[in-house]
Amino acid sequence: MYDTENAGRRMYDLAGKLFPYFRSLTGAGVRKTLDDLESAMVPKLNRYEIPTGTEVFDWVIPKEWVIREAYIENEKGEKIIDASENNLHVLGYSTPVDEWVSLEELKEHIYTEPGQPDVIPYVTSYYKERFGFCMSDNMLRSLPEGRYHMYIDSELKDGSLTIADVVIPGRLDKEIFFSTYFCHPSMADNECSGPALACELINYVSSLKDRKYTYRFAFNPETIGAITYLSMEGNLEHLKEKMKAGFVLSCVGDDKAYSMVESRYADTVADRVLKKALTGRENTTIYDFSERGSDERQYNAPGVELPVVCFCRSKFGLFPEYHTSDDNMDFVSPSGFQGSFDVMKKVIDTFENSSYYRMNVLGEPQLGKRGLYSTISRKGIYDKIMVQRDVIAYCDGKNSVEDLAERINVPIEQIEEIIEELLDNGLLDEA
Repeated sequence: MYDTENAGRRMYDLAGKLFPYFRSLTGAGVRKTLDDLESAMVPKLNRYEIPTGTEVFDWVIPKEWVIREAYIENEKGEKIIDASENNLHVLGYSTPVDEWVSLEELKEHIYTEPGQPDVIPYVTSYYKERFGFCMSDNMLRSLPEGRYHMYIDSELKDGSLTIADVVIPGRLDKEIFFSTYFCHPSMADNECSGPALACELINYVSSLKDRKYTYRFAFNPETIGAITYLSMEGNLEHLKEKMKAGFVLSCVGDDKAYSMVESRYADTVADRVLKKALTGRENTTIYDFSERGSDERQYNAPGVELPVVCFCRSKFGLFPEYHTSDDNMDFVSPSGFQGSFDVMKKVIDTFENSSYYRMNVLGEPQLGKRGLYSTISRKGIYDKIMVQRDVIAYCDGKNSVEDLAERINVPIEQIEEIIEELLDNGLLDEA
């Protein structure tokens, strides 16, 4: 029996295990994260290693970053900052350095967040080679004149980018898709929460005895990982044909808000189902696609155009802890994780318990030859015919039976009666 009540605690504990890892787009931290995720889920992950230099649509897989040590020390040999104590202290993808410099020269390679003087910012330079360090603005201002030793033991080498997925088959080959990412170091909500929620959802879906839909979960470094996944042979074509709805999971561990970023035109099944799942929850905001920022960008891109929305608690980029050292395990909570799980469980249950149908004939079917259209024209008949026509018009695989009743504004029992007649006459397929 699957234990839903303690899902939040399990996710919080898993996020805490992932939190310390030195992650980036590529490398050992990504693979270690996948190892721990796999150990916490029922099925095994399918892993893919895409070599440096591989073209993925308009992008190229970068070199693999290896980071061993990074610190700044003063003339007394005292370490001012040390990446072994907080891995945000080193600029992501830094090239190596071993130099003594003046304070003024040092400042040229330091990144701070002046508007939040006590935090360490998260800063990267994925696609331009440079080195650097991050510290609080207050610390930088407190440094005395003198000479400082900048040391980074790192390497950019030919390697690979690691991505993974899990496919859990159901009775239908239509797929419900979930995508999450992990490519930053120690940030609990921004980076560890999505994979922890995806892992818990995988276990929940695996516990369902008679699954209607097939479920696909993708784990990728943000942006280039999603692009790579879509570019792999046959993936995009498969997803375009089989995906019924998709959800990006990002920043789902805090308990301050509920957020959703709509699809490009806000007209997909995913939009409707997630909005219904959020109904009645306090502090909920629906964001237009113009306010996108995570991998919903890639899944909705021109030519890709998949029915994908993004689900968050506090939306990325809008909470002050985002991309700073304040996004730690104190910012997330078991209750925050539980709320996210409950929303996405409701999404899954909606798909499993709702019926979607698609007409299997081109154009409007001839109902008369099937005995579904009255041969007598009289008052009262036309109203019933119009409801029947409306059901046919909206049986495009995008509306559940409940959606049809709401859209056409008739009792659900009347919709079910018409659906049953259409099914009996072989005019509908389950979508």
